[in-house]
Amino acid sequence: MKKKRILTGDRPTGKLHLGHYVGTLANRVRLQYEYESFFIIADLHMLTTRNAPEDIAQSAENIRDLVLDSLAAGIDPAVATFYIQSAVPEVCELYTFFQNLVTVPRLERLPSLKEMARDANKEEMPFGLLGYPVLQAADILCVRAHLVPVGKDNIAHVEITREIARRFNNLYGEVFPIPEGLIGEVPTLVGIDGQAKMSKSLGNAIFLSDDAQTVRKKVFSMYTDPARIRADIPGRVEGNPVFIYHDTFNPNKEEVEDLKTRYRQGRVGDWEVKEKLARALNQFLEPIRERRAFYENQPGFIEEIIYKGTLRVREEAKATLQAARKAMGLTRVWDKFKLTSSDQRDSH
Repeated sequence: MKKKRILTGDRPTGKLHLGHYVGTLANRVRLQYEYESFFIIADLHMLTTRNAPEDIAQSAENIRDLVLDSLAAGIDPAVATFYIQSAVPEVCELYTFFQNLVTVPRLERLPSLKEMARDANKEEMPFGLLGYPVLQAADILCVRAHLVPVGKDNIAHVEITREIARRFNNLYGEVFPIPEGLIGEVPTLVGIDGQAKMSKSLGNAIFLSDDAQTVRKKVFSMYTDPARIRADIPGRVEGNPVFIYHDTFNPNKEEVEDLKTRYRQGRVGDWEVKEKLARALNQFLEPIRERRAFYENQPGFIEEIIYKGTLRVREEAKATLQAARKAMGLTRVWDKFKLTSSDQRDSH
């Protein structure tokens, strides 16, 4: 029986962090042998907010880091297909078709687009950013994916893809599966500043590639309970980033519950709570660091899997585009003129 397919990925804007891991990476690793997995390196999506020449020049290094981090997290290169979005031009033609199957008011209702514009310091919404979910639909449907692991802020975009796929199929015939979105067990991980979700651009992230000393330094800078100025003052556990991280990454649940009890009673200091969190995070990250070093020390390996993966997706996208054009009747229109022109040439 043929496996169903996953499509997911990231923009090449920097290294991956713990928020990426709990948001989508853990699901990618968990499902990679159950599904046929396609991982997009979404450099066209990057251009919606970062399109300066220096951003584009930096993207090659970021692409390599992105794939390294994915392999380090546990993705098996023997079963995964990584590819560069901009090297698959068929996606842009699908994008053009899909633009006519969704309205501007529908896209404007997505709060994530306004947040992206704000974070990129855009005073007005660029056309490309407004069409971001439509291009995502082309990405997902070009490989005819059935499942899309995403972060919480992108689940509404998957719904746009579902609407577009239904409209296309109803209008032209069954070509595309209707994909499902999948959110991680921790949909949004707060950053170490305690003010917003973990983000590269906000400087509040712990990266999968951070060394042990860097992790410890970041943990000890973490926001906790601002009302607790001494260790003997009872503290608040709920909503406290340090305890959110303990719950997510510390496998020693007895230790976590003991720390929570003593924190509420004012019988433990922030130093001990953070020291044990730093230890738990470094234990979690150590095998990831080891795998990253292993792949990093294989010259040309990352480049090869990206190149081969991109060629494979080109073929998949060509087949999908051909099926879409045939269903729409565009192939018949072209053939009519092509054959008529050929007949006229032959008659002369």
